[in-house]
Amino acid sequence: MKFLISVSLLLLLTLKPVVGAATADAEGALRTAVDQVLAVTEKSKGGRGMAEQLQPILVRHVCFESMTRRAVGPGWKQFTPQQKAEATALFTKLIIRSYSDKFTPGQRPEIKYLKASSPGAGKVEIPTSTLYKGSRYTITYRLEDRGKWLVTDILAEGVSFVANYRAQFDELVKKGGAGAVLDSLKQSVSRT
Repeated sequence: MKFLISVSLLLLLTLKPVVGAATADAEGALRTAVDQVLAVTEKSKGGRGMAEQLQPILVRHVCFESMTRRAVGPGWKQFTPQQKAEATALFTKLIIRSYSDKFTPGQRPEIKYLKASSPGAGKVEIPTSTLYKGSRYTITYRLEDRGKWLVTDILAEGVSFVANYRAQFDELVKKGGAGAVLDSLKQSVSRT
């Protein structure tokens, strides 16, 4: 029994620095992404130009394939490889446009990074307290290690971005399968 306790303690002691290093690496990746995004939003004149400038940054730091797959949920299995690629491209465009619309050119939010946690191997959640236009928001970034740390979900005031879309896409999959999801994404992209 003493041996098991000793081994358990040894594992805990060696695991803690690994988790700490992972959260530090993930936070570094997030800070880099956020700094790059804010550099663009401060200089941008807004509109489609901002979305176009943000796209290469966001594509480097966000795993849109994972976000799309999770947003669609179990219905993702019904998609052909071509439909998956099309859905990911459309969802990426929609998210980038929606995200860029949240910024007012020239205004920089004040972001305070809070204590990160690791809910599992290769996963880190980083909460932030963000002051923007006089209002304070709690934004939590979920990142996964996919060879490099990538954002896979964002929670605004506790509401998961992916889960919000999942509720919409679940209904569409039930009503019309992959085609209904793709039609909805095409309509949304054409409006933004």
